[in-house]
Amino acid sequence: MAKSSTQYLCSECGWSGGKWFGRCPECGQWGTVEEFHEARPSSRTRAAKITVTETGTASRGGARSGMTNDAPGVSTGAGIGTVRTSRTSAVHVPDSLITPITDVDDHDVDRIGTGFEEFDRVLGGGIVPGSVVLVAGEPGIGKSTLLLETAGRVAAGIGGSNSERTASGKAGNTGTTGDSGTVDLTDLTGKVLYVSGEESTAQVRMRAGRIGAVNENLLLSSTTDLATVLGLLEQVSPRLAIVDSAQTITSQDVDGIAGGSTQVREVASALIDVAKSRGIPVLLVGHVTKDGSIAGPRTLEHLVDVVCQFEGDPQTALRMLRAVKNRFGPTDEVGCFDMSGEGIDEVTNPGALFLSDAGDSDAPGGTEGTCVTFTVDGHRSLPIEVQALVTNSVLPTPRRATNGIDSNRLAMLVAVLYRHGKVPLLTNDLYISTIAGGLAKEPSCDLAVAAALASAAFHAPIPRDWAAIGEISLTGQVRPVPRLEYRLREAARLGFTHVVVPKRRRGAKPIAVDGITVIEVDSLPRALRALGVERK
Repeated sequence: MAKSSTQYLCSECGWSGGKWFGRCPECGQWGTVEEFHEARPSSRTRAAKITVTETGTASRGGARSGMTNDAPGVSTGAGIGTVRTSRTSAVHVPDSLITPITDVDDHDVDRIGTGFEEFDRVLGGGIVPGSVVLVAGEPGIGKSTLLLETAGRVAAGIGGSNSERTASGKAGNTGTTGDSGTVDLTDLTGKVLYVSGEESTAQVRMRAGRIGAVNENLLLSSTTDLATVLGLLEQVSPRLAIVDSAQTITSQDVDGIAGGSTQVREVASALIDVAKSRGIPVLLVGHVTKDGSIAGPRTLEHLVDVVCQFEGDPQTALRMLRAVKNRFGPTDEVGCFDMSGEGIDEVTNPGALFLSDAGDSDAPGGTEGTCVTFTVDGHRSLPIEVQALVTNSVLPTPRRATNGIDSNRLAMLVAVLYRHGKVPLLTNDLYISTIAGGLAKEPSCDLAVAAALASAAFHAPIPRDWAAIGEISLTGQVRPVPRLEYRLREAARLGFTHVVVPKRRRGAKPIAVDGITVIEVDSLPRALRALGVERK
């Protein structure tokens, strides 16, 4: 009896087996195991037939003889018949396919600029030719808008490549070609193919007109057939290709519904083969599940070269692009974007987004219940303004409302403030929030959260040009944080003059930043005293 090809796959961890489970035996998630069928093998990978003669001699495809019927993997019957072997036979490999690593040219890859400096930095300097970049994010976060505007900029030659940007910079970017050595901007353009499986070409054109991405070098196609997409890539040979999205494209050569594990794996593998063989970079849009992970099999993330997460609160305009996986650059970079009705704009100075204008009022000492701290995301330091409101509670259980701050961390800080800082907040309603959707979940934000609560409780404003950085332990100590120098430099750039920081470890060199007075403390009471928010 032939073995069934039906298997069951977990969409969360990629576990596969021949039996269905309501709960995945690998990751323990409920309702994630679904039935799928293996893809039918192509003619190149299909197992060769073995012809068995009456004398017991077998040959593979007529090219090999001398195999007997008692060889492993071969079964015979009476008379002449055919069987299949599950083992792939080796072929002769020419020497041209083997290259010593010392003979490989180590020149820098000429990357393609996206037109966004923030996007280029996350990718490591631009898009590598022949690479496949997966951009995933929540529905409505702006993935398609970002990639369509990127397509328009590449088609217009705004991004260029490494060598083209250098040449245009040296030539003054005048747009003419002559003896003076200037560069024609039309040389920076190239065909860009945008394939949409979710929208028609008219709908994409309407969105492109709204965000200003209309260009004659931008080619649109609306299809969900993988063979058609591959044919377009080979026929057009674009400078950049964008496929929106991986879960909507299907192949007629494999079984399964659109977005299923088998189809997504086949689509990704086919696009990667074309990208590598023809040197065409592909930006691939990926959907996410209800818990925020990338939809489809886990192997999808392993197959592609770069995985980017487009994050942000749909209620705010701030968007963050992070590289979760990057074979050609760092994975600790983050790009900031501003979403508007006219498209997406990059934010080269995100500091202004996370700080309010309350400090510009007539109050010389600042605003009570407010404290600024600095977090590090990748190689970039971002200011986070924490605001606190303390009121008398009329409920049996005081209310704790947070926005951008972990509620469990807040409960711990309230207990530490009561025990070591002599700040009675256990019976008060507490409301803690950050500005512009910033996240103060890093441990280095503890001191700013505690200072904001003490400032609101004692009605003692913290000066606007003061900041607090440090992690608070359960014993009331202020512990050191990593990359303190990055944070202090950003504070000096934004005009802060005094920063309360943890006391440096024994033997560590002091950090000196021009324009910043560093105040070192080792405990919570001393930090509150330095900020002027202790009980009078």
